[in-house]
Amino acid sequence: MSPTAEAIQNESYAQDERNPEAIVDALVRCGRKAMESFADADQARVDEAVTAIAWSLYKPENAKSLAKMAVMDTGLGNEADKVIKNQRKTFGTLRDLMRVKSVGIIEQSPELGIVKYAKPVGVVGAVTPSTNPSATPVNKAMMALKGRNAIIVAPSPAGLATTTRTVDLMRDALGRIGAPEDLIQILPAPVDKALTRALMAACDLVVVTGSQNNVRSAYRSGTPAIGVGAGNVPVIIDSSADLALAAEKIRNSKCFDNATSCSSENALIIIDDVYDAAIEALKSVGGYLADAQEKEAIRKTLWIDGRLNRRVIARDIDILAAECGLGDKADNVRFLMVEESGTGADHPFSDEKLSLVLTIYRVPDFDGAVDKVRAIMDFKGRGHSVGIHTRNLERARRLAEALDTARVLVNMAHTFGNGGGFESGLNFTLSMGCGTWQGNSISENLNYRHFLNITWLATPIPEDRPSEEDLFAAHWQKYGK
Repeated sequence: MSPTAEAIQNESYAQDERNPEAIVDALVRCGRKAMESFADADQARVDEAVTAIAWSLYKPENAKSLAKMAVMDTGLGNEADKVIKNQRKTFGTLRDLMRVKSVGIIEQSPELGIVKYAKPVGVVGAVTPSTNPSATPVNKAMMALKGRNAIIVAPSPAGLATTTRTVDLMRDALGRIGAPEDLIQILPAPVDKALTRALMAACDLVVVTGSQNNVRSAYRSGTPAIGVGAGNVPVIIDSSADLALAAEKIRNSKCFDNATSCSSENALIIIDDVYDAAIEALKSVGGYLADAQEKEAIRKTLWIDGRLNRRVIARDIDILAAECGLGDKADNVRFLMVEESGTGADHPFSDEKLSLVLTIYRVPDFDGAVDKVRAIMDFKGRGHSVGIHTRNLERARRLAEALDTARVLVNMAHTFGNGGGFESGLNFTLSMGCGTWQGNSISENLNYRHFLNITWLATPIPEDRPSEEDLFAAHWQKYGK
């Protein structure tokens, strides 16, 4: 922490050791002062700062140490995949950010007489989840600094130590290039709801990833807010799919970081005429199909009093299988599959599971698949995303037209494509907006533009005024004047 920030924060603690508003006020003042020092940064200097904080996580020893720390702190996911996530998301986001302008004039339309100037939104309050205690803070900080903003991270209490270390590394990276370290700060321990809510009220923009309670709090805070929705991804295996390739992609996606991602497949909807072959393909890549008795054991293990059991969510398959009593049957297994027919509260397997458990539905045809996807999303995950494995792109287009979802992914490992990919045109992000379908203010991947205010300079152009006939002729002809 810089001397200025430390002095101001010590002052607030002296007034009242646990006064959330005083603590947050000190942080916000430091953020605003840092922004003043950074206000004249040109695009090259901004990009230099963004690259510096990206390297602070992408650097192999940091990516590895923070991945290890995250698993130790939270018990969620696995170290190897978190290393990949730390580097892949950071690298992809940096690629996206280096290709765009965010300082000064960012767009000109001479034919419209419009010139757009980018300005900061201010001090950003970023609420981050325990599932990604290092990748998400860096991802949001990169986007915020791209717009010359300051950012204050409100970490999940479970991931506090990892996130604090991550923020320290980013601050060190800024210091090494001579940029204000207080552009990036973190709420001090112990982090609680009162402190997070005080940040939401005091900052200029709130961006929330994770708990839906936090998302709702952000929208109630009175501060402009961007919240993202819960996942519960349903994926169709169509009659025309390459079953072997689809099974491999589903396995890789579902098993990545032990299914911590909101983009992880939660249900497979398989059309009847390829059902048996698809199940065999899934078994060949490590899927284990539970019988009715085993399904009940998995249900009782996965949910305790209607809530997901933290002893098994996002845990390695051997731990999950042992807790479910599967014993030797689960040797060499990568994920579990349970067959289901219903959706809704009486069918918990239709919900998001945050574990290496896939729900399997058998439907008679593609119409039945669309209906089942809609029923799943109406229960949980509406607006988030849908996947399909098919050779018939018309069916993918039908999903995009018919369903209340922000993203439809075709023939992709959903976890690797939904939040941006090198074979996907979606922006790299760790925060997926779900639109008004899930009470969100955006229906796209969170990106740098959400951290910019835009000034529109409008100058005169030749008059563009159509005649009344041009605009009303069709209406008059059909309905009269």
